[in-house]
Amino acid sequence: MSAQPEYDCIVIGAGIQGSFTAYNLAKNNQRTLLLEQFLLPHSRGSSHGQTRIIRKAYEQDFYTQMMEECYQLWASLEAEARVTLFSRTGLLVKGPEDDGDFQLFRATLERNQVPTETLGPEEFSQRLPQFNLLPGERAVIDTTAGVLYADRTLRALQGVFQRLGGILKDGEQVTDIQPGSPVTVTTSKGVYRAERLVVTAGPWANVLLHHTGLTLPLQVVKINVCYWKEKVPGTYGINSLFPCFIQTGVEWAQYHFYGLPSNEYPGLVKICYHMGSETEPDQRDRQAGQTDVQLLCRFVAHYLPGLEPEPAVVESCLYTVTPDHHFVLDRHPNYSNIVIGAGFSGHGFKFGPIVGKLLYELSQGQVPSYDLSPFKIQRFQVKPKSVL
Repeated sequence: MSAQPEYDCIVIGAGIQGSFTAYNLAKNNQRTLLLEQFLLPHSRGSSHGQTRIIRKAYEQDFYTQMMEECYQLWASLEAEARVTLFSRTGLLVKGPEDDGDFQLFRATLERNQVPTETLGPEEFSQRLPQFNLLPGERAVIDTTAGVLYADRTLRALQGVFQRLGGILKDGEQVTDIQPGSPVTVTTSKGVYRAERLVVTAGPWANVLLHHTGLTLPLQVVKINVCYWKEKVPGTYGINSLFPCFIQTGVEWAQYHFYGLPSNEYPGLVKICYHMGSETEPDQRDRQAGQTDVQLLCRFVAHYLPGLEPEPAVVESCLYTVTPDHHFVLDRHPNYSNIVIGAGFSGHGFKFGPIVGKLLYELSQGQVPSYDLSPFKIQRFQVKPKSVL
């Protein structure tokens, strides 16, 4: 006879997705344990840092449609935690008129009736003299978009989770998972049992899923998060009405560039390239790839004349990328009481409230609130091994 489980659900990984999942569980009276391998707060995963972009502008309808409720859930957390988590800045989407990605962004915004502004060349130069609009480029602003305060969000969310009765244990690395009913999770400090398990371990997802006989096609990449000094202080700040931005269709770059108004560091603007160099999550500091920094220097010099063309500060973040850059939100193929949230591919933070809700629903055997076919494991044709 197996031991009686202490918890209804264990969530492994206290980043934004795991924390929102645990919050939803606790809010629905589930005895919930949230485990984190590092001491909190930490900067080793994908949820740290001061800011993230929140937007409805996407190439795919299903993301834009999920964001509608997501904004409402962010506002609910703000009210519950009594903390400001969001500032509206708008998001400039800019690129060559004939660029396929730019056309997808614009079409999705129009189809879903997202409030936008279209800027012609003359209006663009008047509104955004800090940014070069090249011949043949077009610009549209998602006026709903803005900045999320990431570190502040995690603190507030985990605080609400604990006030709801949830248990948060940091500094506990998971060393084993034994599937079954109950699931048994062994850490560096103890052994825990629960009816259900949710794995939201970011770059360490496959390390943990290996214990369950499953390997997902996840690539971990290190992103250089670069901050660029304003030549004239305040030029690129929120108070100067400078928006977040996504630049598509740069002919010498495979992926998009994105940026946020100066915020974290006075007089410094965060601008990044949406891809990095492959790494191992526990050896990220040995990985010294600078290709993205070189591309960024060229981009800043070409498009943003009011910034110094060399980064003043370089930090790092990890992306966990799927082959199609869409998330994994699904039950384990062999164990229906194990749920997986993974592969957020560098664009998952803003979806935290809806991802947490969906992973909660999956863990309870409920019908998900959204069509999860784009996020199913079976799209990879993964064959899980049995665990003896």
